Amino acid sequence: MTYSTLVEILEQNRGVDRAVTYIGGENAERRVSYADLYTRALGILHHLQALGARRGDPMILFLSDNEQFLDAFWAAVCGGIVPVPLAVGISDEHRHKLLRVARKLGRPFLYTDAKNLERLKALAAEVGETALYEELKARTFLAESVSDVSRPGVPYRPTPDDLAFIQFSSGSTSEPKGVMLTHGNLVANTLGATAVDHFSDQDVSLSWMPLTHDMGLIGFFIMQFANRVHINLMPTDLFVRRPLLWLQAAAKKRVTITCSPNFGYRHFLKVLGERRLEDLDLSSIRLIYNGAEPISVELANEFMGRLAYTGLKRSAMYPVYGLAEASLAVSLPVPGADYRWLRVDRRRLGIGARVEHNPAQARDALELMCVGPVVPNMQLAITDDARAPLAEGTVGHILIRGPNVTRGYFGDPEATAAAVDAQGWVDTGDLGFLHEGQLYIAGRAKEIIFINGQNYYPYDLENIAQRAPGLDLNKVVAAGVAKPGTQGEQLVVFVLHRGSLEDFLPTATAVGRLINEHTGLEVAEVVPVKRIPKTTSGKVQRHLLEQAHIDGEFDAELAELEALRAARGGGAAVSGSQLEARLQGICEAALPGKRIQVDDNLFEIGASSLKLIEIHENIDRDFPGLIDLTELFDHPTIAELAKHLEAKLAAAAARA
Repeated sequence: MTYSTLVEILEQNRGVDRAVTYIGGENAERRVSYADLYTRALGILHHLQALGARRGDPMILFLSDNEQFLDAFWAAVCGGIVPVPLAVGISDEHRHKLLRVARKLGRPFLYTDAKNLERLKALAAEVGETALYEELKARTFLAESVSDVSRPGVPYRPTPDDLAFIQFSSGSTSEPKGVMLTHGNLVANTLGATAVDHFSDQDVSLSWMPLTHDMGLIGFFIMQFANRVHINLMPTDLFVRRPLLWLQAAAKKRVTITCSPNFGYRHFLKVLGERRLEDLDLSSIRLIYNGAEPISVELANEFMGRLAYTGLKRSAMYPVYGLAEASLAVSLPVPGADYRWLRVDRRRLGIGARVEHNPAQARDALELMCVGPVVPNMQLAITDDARAPLAEGTVGHILIRGPNVTRGYFGDPEATAAAVDAQGWVDTGDLGFLHEGQLYIAGRAKEIIFINGQNYYPYDLENIAQRAPGLDLNKVVAAGVAKPGTQGEQLVVFVLHRGSLEDFLPTATAVGRLINEHTGLEVAEVVPVKRIPKTTSGKVQRHLLEQAHIDGEFDAELAELEALRAARGGGAAVSGSQLEARLQGICEAALPGKRIQVDDNLFEIGASSLKLIEIHENIDRDFPGLIDLTELFDHPTIAELAKHLEAKLAAAAARA
């Protein structure tokens, strides 16, 4: 099979006996053949062209349903229309992003459903963007309106240089950046990854990653589809609700390739608890991709150790590195070999520093995962600030170049000029080094904390702090704060906390102790915050917390904490009404802008599964180990949950 564009892949696969299976639950799934994908794509293209969409027009895909998303994606690609995938999410932040992206794109089309269109209308009215909404609505196609796909649209035959789609990566929430990916970019990366990982029509894949994410869309759909793999897709919110179903489905379907970032491994293990899943045979899995966020060696070891009884081979754990600007894959290890890592001196990871291995002091040791050599068809360089190459074993900026690498950001010549030089090298924004020809990621260039003459990486410190009881990585932000009048930066750790300041004291003490024990660094302050600001793609905006701290926004809480430190009172029994008030506060903090009554059903007011995780984590912080995530589904109102929790507290008190 030879191909140079996505359209050629779709056309050549229409006669192949393969399918995409959309998993809706334990015994709920829908199988769509490759042939039906082709037929539906052309049938929907007819409707889009009737609406006025033409070659080169951008079309925002704002859909949470995987099948609707792929229908729209292929329809657009077949007509030369440029898909722009955006995550639906639950918060107004995601709809804000859609409006900003729409303005940047000019006059885009929108493919969504009636429910999301109505929510977009309400937000546009709130923020004074009704005119933009009305213009967008006139160019909107609703997924529910597809009833007849018997009449094909007029396909366009693209060239490798044609724009295939725009992937909006992380960036400031006010100005998201759209990575332009051509057909040639995507084909080059698919061929490179296939040469390393040997995808074939004998493989069976399974992914719960969202199709708006590059690993979900490119890694676990486009690459698998190009290689005629049996594809299984699970909605992200289904994984969030029932994470164990991920590997239960993998065992049932004899999956050979699957994936997860750190979040997924941690969530799976948390829900699994001390149990063993009976009759879980994972021996068929040859690759379980680990990427999309900094890779924790400790977590990978725990996950593989806990699941060794299932036949999951240790060599299946597959740490990778990639980004949208590379059409996904940058480096991939040799399949079939055990994953490996280095212990390096965390104090010697500044740009231009020679990496020191196996430091004598345990507290100076940081474990960095090997993510393999660069994929075929592309080049990788490690450079200093002036983009001069650095020797192997020296930390520097990671630059990439090749046929799979983007030509820049849509409508943003300034961002393009900053990232792409005259020779076509793209600065990934990440720091790393090579060791024996293999790449190791050290952190983000813009997030170095410089304390006592040494460089530290926030993720490393956060990974240590999250070991405190009730914490995990999405609750902790480490930052270097240089207040006016101070000498240099001080280490400040921000911790998500919406309970009382008195309850926060043990957490603050544990965080400071853990970081000091493991790194020798003194934590100047541990600050409770009610919200951790993030970009629409989920990356923490440290600079906003740093500036808020400098501006004195947390001074009152820090003064009160200091006053409480010497005299911490005991806890009194909590009444049902007090429980309701506390739970109500937690829920309203997770769903800003909503006033939630105690009898409101959380699902009916728009609490997505991702938001339920946030709610559960904060309940677990206040009442450790008493409520499982699944119990939120059994008790979906605050009143029901408070009553359930009150009974558990009473039972725990009786046992004491």
